[in-house]
Amino acid sequence: MWSYVAKKQARCTPDESAAGLGEAYNFVGLGMPSRFVIAWKVGKRDGATCDAFAEDLRARLVTMPAMTSDGFAPYIGAIGKHFGFGADYAQTVKHYTSGGRRDDDHRYEPPRDPFVTKHVVFGAPSLDAATTAHLERHNGTMRHLIGRMRRLVYAFSKKPENHRAALALTYTYYNFCWIPRTMRVTPAMAIGVTDHVYDLPEFMDALLSAQPCERPTAQPLAPRVPQGTARPLPNGRGFLRVVPGSGGPAAPSPGQGSPPPAPVAPAAPAVAVQPSADPSGQLDLLSWRPRPRPVMPPAGTQLSLFGLDIDPPNGGAD
Repeated sequence: MWSYVAKKQARCTPDESAAGLGEAYNFVGLGMPSRFVIAWKVGKRDGATCDAFAEDLRARLVTMPAMTSDGFAPYIGAIGKHFGFGADYAQTVKHYTSGGRRDDDHRYEPPRDPFVTKHVVFGAPSLDAATTAHLERHNGTMRHLIGRMRRLVYAFSKKPENHRAALALTYTYYNFCWIPRTMRVTPAMAIGVTDHVYDLPEFMDALLSAQPCERPTAQPLAPRVPQGTARPLPNGRGFLRVVPGSGGPAAPSPGQGSPPPAPVAPAAPAVAVQPSADPSGQLDLLSWRPRPRPVMPPAGTQLSLFGLDIDPPNGGAD
């Protein structure tokens, strides 16, 4: 979410830009469906700020998330660095028309019918569920709550530290005091952090009595439980889930014009496998062991192609 401190970026010197003046982009991590704001980071729209945001977001999670972002290129490297390339991560990119609009509001309102493309970056995310619409709606709510982020007013921040403090105060208020329109509880209640809505006196008392704390350290991420038909693998190795087939032609069923099946030679006796102790009948895939190799006959022994020792008629040769 774009904003600026003291002056626009085009009017800043390199020293002023390094001191935090000029553009101040806010990176936000929003948890769904609770709408809890997990992490945010204010800085320039560059790889360094994106990497710091991804590192802080990773440290505050204990379950591997399914993530969706816009087409900002540094997200790919930052998420791959801190979450690993096995994370389910997709990007949603909106391609606006190149001609642009020339009405009175063309600078602040995008075209109504953008062309949206979605693509998988890491893992196996669901592209049907990949969207940034909830976060964009959340950014609109934040512009209403944070007066210094509104456009064409004199309420913009004059110091970077005040700008960061205002965002931190509002995001904390949103998590503990704000009830989204489509929900009946606050985001903090939705994830189980608290069991009631904070009123303003309680919220201020909690802020004024809070002590400084250390930043969280990254913990191992537990695999996410997929929705639908799935079975957990032993030892926390993940899940097996049913996926749609390739859509190829099905094999013809007997009795519908198909030729009769060819005779099949009797198969070798299967190796006995100990059943799993799971009462649901799920087999332990990790208990598989290779079959013992059959004993080969000595070199030069004549082998029968049919597995039967039949004397040839009329004294012919085998």
